[in-house]
Amino acid sequence: MQGGTPDVEGCAVVSEDGLMIASAFPAAYDDGRVAGMTSTLLSLGTRTAQELDRGDLEQVFVKGRDGYVIAMNASEGTVLVALTNARAKLGLVFLDMCRAAEQLGRLL
Repeated sequence: MQGGTPDVEGCAVVSEDGLMIASAFPAAYDDGRVAGMTSTLLSLGTRTAQELDRGDLEQVFVKGRDGYVIAMNASEGTVLVALTNARAKLGLVFLDMCRAAEQLGRLL
């Protein structure tokens, strides 16, 4: 996924339980912490969407001054998370993430 979208700085596949399945995050980030935070984000997002009658959660989007963290369900029990810089063209990132999630769904 990183090769197709130049502003993606890292991506990973994480289990809903917070275990890292595969990671292409920069070495500066601890995979265990990334997996745990991703799991927590998805859990809170799911609960929020349900409580506020927004339907099934599709993605969680965090915007910081220096970029974005985007997490979305990849397949049953797995989450795809991407780290981008602030210049990222979000439409392309979302498109690449959807394609990657579809491929992961077939593999996992």
